[in-house]
Amino acid sequence: MRRHDNFPLEASRSNSLEIQRINPVGHANWNAMIASQPKHSFFHTTEWANVLAKTYGYTPVYFAAGKTSVRSILPLMEVDSWLTGRRGIGLPFTDDCEPLGADADTFQKLFKNAVEFGKSRNWKYIECRGGRELFGEVPASLLFYGHGLDLRAGEDKLFSQLESPVRRAVGKAEKAGVTVQILRSAEAVRIFYSLHCRTRKKHGLPPQPFSFFLNIYRHILSQDMGMVILAWHHGRPIAASVYVNFGNQAIYKYGASDEAFQNLRGSNLVMWAAIKEYVRRGAKHLDLGRTSVGNEGLRKFKLGWGTEERKIEYVKFDLRKNEFVADADETSGWHTRVFRRMPVFLSRIIGAGLYKHWA
Repeated sequence: MRRHDNFPLEASRSNSLEIQRINPVGHANWNAMIASQPKHSFFHTTEWANVLAKTYGYTPVYFAAGKTSVRSILPLMEVDSWLTGRRGIGLPFTDDCEPLGADADTFQKLFKNAVEFGKSRNWKYIECRGGRELFGEVPASLLFYGHGLDLRAGEDKLFSQLESPVRRAVGKAEKAGVTVQILRSAEAVRIFYSLHCRTRKKHGLPPQPFSFFLNIYRHILSQDMGMVILAWHHGRPIAASVYVNFGNQAIYKYGASDEAFQNLRGSNLVMWAAIKEYVRRGAKHLDLGRTSVGNEGLRKFKLGWGTEERKIEYVKFDLRKNEFVADADETSGWHTRVFRRMPVFLSRIIGAGLYKHWA
Protein backbone atom coordinates (compact mmCIF):
# COMPACT_ATOMS: atom_id res chain seq x y z
CA MET A 1 0.00 0.00 0.00
CA ARG A 2 1.31 3.42 -0.86
CA ARG A 3 1.62 5.40 2.37
CA HIS A 4 1.35 9.13 2.96
CA ASP A 5 2.40 10.45 6.35
CA ASN A 6 -0.54 12.84 6.63
CA PHE A 7 -3.20 10.36 5.53
CA PRO A 8 -2.99 6.92 7.17
CA LEU A 9 -5.74 4.48 6.32
CA GLU A 10 -5.39 2.79 9.69
CA ALA A 11 -7.68 3.69 12.58
CA SER A 12 -7.27 7.26 13.80
CA ARG A 13 -7.87 8.94 17.16
CA SER A 14 -11.54 9.36 16.17
CA ASN A 15 -11.88 5.58 16.26
CA SER A 16 -14.75 5.70 18.75
CA LEU A 17 -16.79 8.03 16.57
CA GLU A 18 -19.76 6.24 15.06
CA ILE A 19 -20.10 6.30 11.29
CA GLN A 20 -23.42 5.82 9.52
CA ARG A 21 -24.43 5.66 5.87
CA ILE A 22 -27.23 8.03 4.86
CA ASN A 23 -29.28 8.46 1.71
CA PRO A 24 -30.32 12.14 1.64
CA VAL A 25 -33.18 11.42 -0.78
CA GLY A 26 -36.26 11.42 1.39
CA HIS A 27 -34.38 12.60 4.48
CA ALA A 28 -36.75 15.21 5.93
CA ASN A 29 -34.15 17.44 7.61
CA TRP A 30 -31.22 16.97 5.26
CA ASN A 31 -31.06 20.45 3.73
CA ALA A 32 -31.45 22.14 7.11
CA MET A 33 -28.67 19.96 8.47
CA ILE A 34 -26.16 20.74 5.72
CA ALA A 35 -27.06 24.45 5.77
CA SER A 36 -25.40 24.68 9.18
CA GLN A 37 -22.07 23.52 7.70
CA PRO A 38 -19.74 26.35 6.63
CA LYS A 39 -18.70 24.83 3.25
CA HIS A 40 -22.09 23.60 2.11
CA SER A 41 -23.24 24.20 -1.45
CA PHE A 42 -26.20 23.39 -3.65
CA PHE A 43 -24.48 20.15 -4.65
CA HIS A 44 -24.90 18.79 -1.11
CA THR A 45 -28.70 19.14 -1.21
CA THR A 46 -31.39 16.49 -1.38
CA GLU A 47 -32.57 17.95 -4.69
CA TRP A 48 -29.26 17.41 -6.49
CA ALA A 49 -28.99 13.87 -5.10
CA ASN A 50 -32.54 13.24 -6.30
CA VAL A 51 -31.79 14.42 -9.85
CA LEU A 52 -28.73 12.17 -10.12
CA ALA A 53 -30.49 9.16 -8.63
CA LYS A 54 -33.64 9.48 -10.74
CA THR A 55 -31.88 10.26 -14.02
CA TYR A 56 -29.04 7.76 -13.90
CA GLY A 57 -30.02 5.25 -11.23
CA TYR A 58 -27.05 6.06 -8.97
CA THR A 59 -27.30 5.11 -5.30
CA PRO A 60 -26.48 7.84 -2.75
CA VAL A 61 -24.12 6.53 -0.04
CA TYR A 62 -23.22 9.49 2.18
CA PHE A 63 -20.92 8.67 5.10
CA ALA A 64 -21.74 10.69 8.20
CA ALA A 65 -19.93 10.95 11.54
CA GLY A 66 -22.19 10.99 14.58
CA LYS A 67 -25.39 9.18 15.48
CA THR A 68 -27.85 11.54 17.15
CA SER A 69 -26.38 14.63 15.49
CA VAL A 70 -24.30 14.54 12.32
CA ARG A 71 -20.93 16.27 12.72
CA SER A 72 -19.39 15.69 9.31
CA ILE A 73 -20.33 14.22 5.92
CA LEU A 74 -18.49 12.55 3.06
CA PRO A 75 -20.91 12.57 0.09
CA LEU A 76 -20.54 9.67 -2.36
CA MET A 77 -22.72 7.92 -4.91
CA GLU A 78 -22.36 4.37 -6.13
CA VAL A 79 -22.17 4.26 -9.90
CA ASP A 80 -22.92 0.71 -11.04
CA SER A 81 -22.12 0.27 -14.72
CA TRP A 82 -21.67 -2.88 -16.76
CA LEU A 83 -19.53 -0.81 -19.14
CA THR A 84 -17.21 1.15 -16.85
CA GLY A 85 -17.47 -0.77 -13.58
CA ARG A 86 -18.72 0.00 -10.11
CA ARG A 87 -17.21 2.90 -8.16
CA GLY A 88 -17.89 5.61 -5.60
CA ILE A 89 -17.89 9.22 -6.80
CA GLY A 90 -18.44 12.35 -4.75
CA LEU A 91 -20.45 13.43 -6.67
CA PRO A 92 -21.13 12.53 -10.33
CA PHE A 93 -21.50 15.45 -12.76
CA THR A 94 -20.58 17.81 -9.93
CA ASP A 95 -17.87 20.45 -10.23
CA ASP A 96 -16.87 20.68 -6.58
CA CYS A 97 -18.44 18.92 -3.59
CA GLU A 98 -16.32 19.13 -0.45
CA PRO A 99 -16.74 16.89 2.59
CA LEU A 100 -18.57 18.88 5.24
CA GLY A 101 -17.55 19.64 8.82
CA ALA A 102 -14.62 17.24 8.96
CA ASP A 103 -11.32 17.78 10.73
CA ALA A 104 -8.36 15.63 9.67
CA ASP A 105 -9.00 12.83 12.17
CA THR A 106 -12.74 12.61 11.51
CA PHE A 107 -12.20 12.62 7.76
CA GLN A 108 -9.69 9.77 8.01
CA LYS A 109 -12.35 7.76 9.82
CA LEU A 110 -15.00 8.62 7.21
CA PHE A 111 -12.70 7.77 4.32
CA LYS A 112 -11.54 4.53 5.93
CA ASN A 113 -15.18 3.45 6.27
CA ALA A 114 -15.82 4.40 2.65
CA VAL A 115 -12.83 2.30 1.55
CA GLU A 116 -14.07 -0.70 3.54
CA PHE A 117 -17.59 -0.32 2.16
CA GLY A 118 -16.28 0.16 -1.38
CA LYS A 119 -14.24 -3.02 -1.22
CA SER A 120 -17.26 -4.93 0.06
CA ARG A 121 -19.21 -3.60 -2.95
CA ASN A 122 -16.36 -4.31 -5.38
CA TRP A 123 -15.82 -0.66 -6.30
CA LYS A 124 -12.90 0.04 -8.61
CA TYR A 125 -12.09 3.36 -6.96
CA ILE A 126 -13.29 6.28 -4.87
CA GLU A 127 -13.08 9.78 -6.32
CA CYS A 128 -13.53 12.84 -4.08
CA ARG A 129 -14.25 16.07 -5.96
CA GLY A 130 -13.22 18.51 -3.28
CA GLY A 131 -11.59 18.55 0.14
CA ARG A 132 -8.09 18.09 -1.19
CA GLU A 133 -6.56 19.69 1.94
CA LEU A 134 -7.99 16.90 4.10
CA PHE A 135 -5.75 14.36 2.37
CA GLY A 136 -2.45 15.92 3.43
CA GLU A 137 0.38 15.03 1.05
CA VAL A 138 -1.75 12.81 -1.18
CA PRO A 139 -1.34 13.95 -4.81
CA ALA A 140 -4.33 15.37 -6.67
CA SER A 141 -5.67 13.17 -9.45
CA LEU A 142 -7.09 16.06 -11.48
CA LEU A 143 -6.77 19.84 -11.37
CA PHE A 144 -9.27 22.46 -12.54
CA TYR A 145 -9.77 26.18 -12.08
CA GLY A 146 -12.74 27.44 -10.12
CA HIS A 147 -14.09 31.01 -10.25
CA GLY A 148 -16.34 32.75 -7.78
CA LEU A 149 -17.90 36.19 -7.56
CA ASP A 150 -18.69 38.01 -4.30
CA LEU A 151 -22.12 39.57 -4.86
CA ARG A 152 -22.20 41.61 -1.66
CA ALA A 153 -20.55 44.59 -3.37
CA GLY A 154 -23.83 45.41 -5.12
CA GLU A 155 -24.81 45.90 -8.74
CA ASP A 156 -23.01 49.19 -9.44
CA LYS A 157 -19.70 48.09 -7.94
CA LEU A 158 -19.88 44.71 -9.67
CA PHE A 159 -20.45 46.35 -13.05
CA SER A 160 -17.48 48.66 -12.50
CA GLN A 161 -15.32 45.61 -11.72
CA LEU A 162 -16.05 43.98 -15.06
CA GLU A 163 -13.20 44.04 -17.53
CA SER A 164 -13.84 46.61 -20.25
CA PRO A 165 -14.48 44.02 -23.04
CA VAL A 166 -17.19 42.45 -20.87
CA ARG A 167 -18.87 45.82 -20.19
CA ARG A 168 -18.78 46.58 -23.91
CA ALA A 169 -20.27 43.16 -24.71
CA VAL A 170 -23.18 43.75 -22.32
CA GLY A 171 -23.77 47.17 -23.82
CA LYS A 172 -23.58 45.83 -27.35
CA ALA A 173 -26.23 43.20 -26.62
CA GLU A 174 -28.55 45.78 -25.12
CA LYS A 175 -28.10 48.19 -28.04
CA ALA A 176 -28.76 45.39 -30.52
CA GLY A 177 -32.15 44.81 -28.92
CA VAL A 178 -31.33 41.54 -27.17
CA THR A 179 -33.75 40.90 -24.30
CA VAL A 180 -33.67 38.39 -21.46
CA GLN A 181 -36.24 36.34 -19.59
CA ILE A 182 -35.82 34.66 -16.21
CA LEU A 183 -37.93 31.51 -16.18
CA ARG A 184 -38.46 28.27 -14.24
CA SER A 185 -40.73 26.46 -16.69
CA ALA A 186 -40.45 23.17 -18.55
CA GLU A 187 -40.73 25.09 -21.82
CA ALA A 188 -37.71 27.21 -20.89
CA VAL A 189 -35.78 24.00 -20.24
CA ARG A 190 -36.74 22.70 -23.69
CA ILE A 191 -35.57 25.90 -25.36
CA PHE A 192 -32.32 25.76 -23.43
CA TYR A 193 -31.82 22.11 -24.36
CA SER A 194 -32.17 22.83 -28.07
CA LEU A 195 -29.35 25.39 -27.82
CA HIS A 196 -27.39 23.11 -25.50
CA CYS A 197 -27.32 20.27 -28.04
CA ARG A 198 -25.87 22.55 -30.70
CA THR A 199 -23.32 23.96 -28.27
CA ARG A 200 -22.20 20.48 -27.23
CA LYS A 201 -21.75 19.59 -30.91
CA LYS A 202 -19.52 22.65 -31.32
CA HIS A 203 -17.40 21.50 -28.37
CA GLY A 204 -17.27 17.92 -29.63
CA LEU A 205 -19.27 16.43 -26.76
CA PRO A 206 -22.61 14.56 -26.65
CA PRO A 207 -25.45 16.28 -24.79
CA GLN A 208 -26.80 14.91 -21.54
CA PRO A 209 -30.14 13.11 -21.92
CA PHE A 210 -33.14 15.42 -21.90
CA SER A 211 -34.47 13.49 -18.89
CA PHE A 212 -31.61 14.97 -16.85
CA PHE A 213 -32.76 18.53 -17.52
CA LEU A 214 -36.40 17.55 -17.11
CA ASN A 215 -35.50 16.27 -13.63
CA ILE A 216 -33.70 19.55 -12.95
CA TYR A 217 -36.99 21.26 -13.75
CA ARG A 218 -39.05 18.87 -11.60
CA HIS A 219 -36.83 18.78 -8.53
CA ILE A 220 -34.92 22.07 -8.65
CA LEU A 221 -36.48 24.81 -10.76
CA SER A 222 -40.01 24.04 -9.57
CA GLN A 223 -38.74 24.43 -5.97
CA ASP A 224 -37.31 27.91 -6.72
CA MET A 225 -33.79 26.53 -6.37
CA GLY A 226 -32.65 27.61 -9.80
CA MET A 227 -33.58 29.39 -12.99
CA VAL A 228 -33.17 29.40 -16.75
CA ILE A 229 -32.23 32.71 -18.32
CA LEU A 230 -33.00 33.05 -22.04
CA ALA A 231 -31.68 35.74 -24.38
CA TRP A 232 -33.89 36.61 -27.35
CA HIS A 233 -33.33 38.58 -30.53
CA HIS A 234 -36.34 39.36 -32.71
CA GLY A 235 -38.27 36.43 -31.27
CA ARG A 236 -35.45 33.91 -31.59
CA PRO A 237 -33.58 32.38 -28.63
CA ILE A 238 -29.86 33.02 -29.09
CA ALA A 239 -28.37 32.16 -25.68
CA ALA A 240 -29.42 30.47 -22.46
CA SER A 241 -27.98 29.41 -19.13
CA VAL A 242 -29.07 27.28 -16.17
CA TYR A 243 -28.34 28.44 -12.63
CA VAL A 244 -28.97 26.64 -9.35
CA ASN A 245 -29.06 28.07 -5.84
CA PHE A 246 -29.29 27.11 -2.19
CA GLY A 247 -29.38 29.55 0.70
CA ASN A 248 -27.35 32.62 -0.20
CA GLN A 249 -25.18 30.86 -2.79
CA ALA A 250 -25.73 30.37 -6.51
CA ILE A 251 -23.95 28.36 -9.21
CA TYR A 252 -23.71 28.87 -12.96
CA LYS A 253 -24.13 25.26 -14.13
CA TYR A 254 -24.76 25.18 -17.89
CA GLY A 255 -24.52 27.67 -20.72
CA ALA A 256 -25.49 27.45 -24.39
CA SER A 257 -25.80 29.72 -27.39
CA ASP A 258 -26.49 29.90 -31.11
CA GLU A 259 -23.13 30.41 -32.78
CA ALA A 260 -24.75 32.26 -35.68
CA PHE A 261 -25.62 35.11 -33.29
CA GLN A 262 -22.43 35.12 -31.25
CA ASN A 263 -21.64 38.68 -32.38
CA LEU A 264 -24.71 39.92 -30.45
CA ARG A 265 -23.12 38.81 -27.14
CA GLY A 266 -26.27 37.22 -25.79
CA SER A 267 -24.30 35.01 -23.38
CA ASN A 268 -22.78 38.10 -21.76
CA LEU A 269 -26.19 39.66 -21.26
CA VAL A 270 -27.50 36.41 -19.75
CA MET A 271 -24.66 36.30 -17.22
CA TRP A 272 -25.14 39.95 -16.28
CA ALA A 273 -28.89 39.35 -15.86
CA ALA A 274 -28.11 36.45 -13.51
CA ILE A 275 -25.74 38.57 -11.44
CA LYS A 276 -28.34 41.33 -11.09
CA GLU A 277 -31.09 38.87 -10.20
CA TYR A 278 -29.06 37.16 -7.49
CA VAL A 279 -27.97 40.52 -6.08
CA ARG A 280 -31.64 41.51 -5.95
CA ARG A 281 -32.47 38.29 -4.12
CA GLY A 282 -29.75 38.86 -1.53
CA ALA A 283 -27.35 36.11 -2.61
CA LYS A 284 -23.78 36.53 -1.40
CA HIS A 285 -21.81 34.41 -3.83
CA LEU A 286 -22.04 33.21 -7.44
CA ASP A 287 -19.85 30.26 -8.42
CA LEU A 288 -19.03 29.99 -12.12
CA GLY A 289 -18.10 26.30 -11.96
CA ARG A 290 -14.98 24.42 -12.93
CA THR A 291 -12.78 25.07 -15.95
CA SER A 292 -10.26 22.67 -17.47
CA VAL A 293 -6.69 23.92 -17.11
CA GLY A 294 -6.20 23.85 -20.87
CA ASN A 295 -9.34 25.86 -21.68
CA GLU A 296 -7.89 29.36 -21.67
CA GLY A 297 -10.84 30.82 -23.57
CA LEU A 298 -13.37 29.81 -20.90
CA ARG A 299 -10.97 30.79 -18.13
CA LYS A 300 -10.58 34.25 -19.64
CA PHE A 301 -14.37 34.60 -19.99
CA LYS A 302 -14.89 33.86 -16.30
CA LEU A 303 -12.06 36.06 -15.10
CA GLY A 304 -13.57 38.92 -17.09
CA TRP A 305 -16.46 39.12 -14.61
CA GLY A 306 -14.20 40.15 -11.76
CA THR A 307 -14.10 36.68 -10.23
CA GLU A 308 -11.59 35.26 -7.79
CA GLU A 309 -9.78 32.22 -9.14
CA ARG A 310 -9.01 29.10 -7.09
CA LYS A 311 -7.83 25.55 -7.69
CA ILE A 312 -10.26 22.64 -7.64
CA GLU A 313 -8.41 19.39 -6.99
CA TYR A 314 -9.84 15.89 -7.14
CA VAL A 315 -8.41 12.87 -5.32
CA LYS A 316 -8.77 9.29 -6.56
CA PHE A 317 -8.08 6.15 -4.52
CA ASP A 318 -7.77 2.88 -6.46
CA LEU A 319 -9.32 0.16 -4.30
CA ARG A 320 -7.65 -2.64 -6.23
CA LYS A 321 -4.16 -1.18 -6.04
CA ASN A 322 -4.70 0.28 -2.55
CA GLU A 323 -3.14 3.56 -3.58
CA PHE A 324 -3.94 7.08 -4.67
CA VAL A 325 -3.61 7.51 -8.42
CA ALA A 326 -3.49 10.24 -11.05
CA ASP A 327 -6.17 10.65 -13.70
CA ALA A 328 -6.56 12.33 -17.09
CA ASP A 329 -8.90 15.19 -18.02
CA GLU A 330 -10.90 13.65 -20.87
CA THR A 331 -12.76 16.82 -21.80
CA SER A 332 -10.98 16.81 -25.15
CA GLY A 333 -9.41 14.13 -27.34
CA TRP A 334 -10.15 12.03 -30.38
CA HIS A 335 -13.81 11.73 -29.35
CA THR A 336 -14.35 15.49 -29.63
CA ARG A 337 -13.45 15.37 -33.32
CA VAL A 338 -15.95 12.56 -33.85
CA PHE A 339 -18.84 14.33 -32.07
CA ARG A 340 -18.22 17.60 -33.92
CA ARG A 341 -18.95 15.78 -37.18
CA MET A 342 -21.91 13.83 -35.85
CA PRO A 343 -25.52 14.91 -36.49
CA VAL A 344 -27.21 16.28 -33.37
CA PHE A 345 -29.94 13.62 -33.33
CA LEU A 346 -27.33 10.83 -33.31
CA SER A 347 -25.25 12.59 -30.67
CA ARG A 348 -28.37 12.83 -28.48
CA ILE A 349 -28.99 9.09 -28.78
CA ILE A 350 -25.40 8.29 -27.85
CA GLY A 351 -25.43 10.80 -24.99
CA ALA A 352 -28.62 9.29 -23.57
CA GLY A 353 -26.94 5.91 -23.42
CA LEU A 354 -23.45 7.05 -22.44
CA TYR A 355 -23.84 9.42 -19.49
CA LYS A 356 -25.02 6.79 -16.99
CA HIS A 357 -21.71 5.00 -17.52
CA TRP A 358 -19.59 8.14 -17.77
CA ALA A 359 -20.48 9.78 -14.41
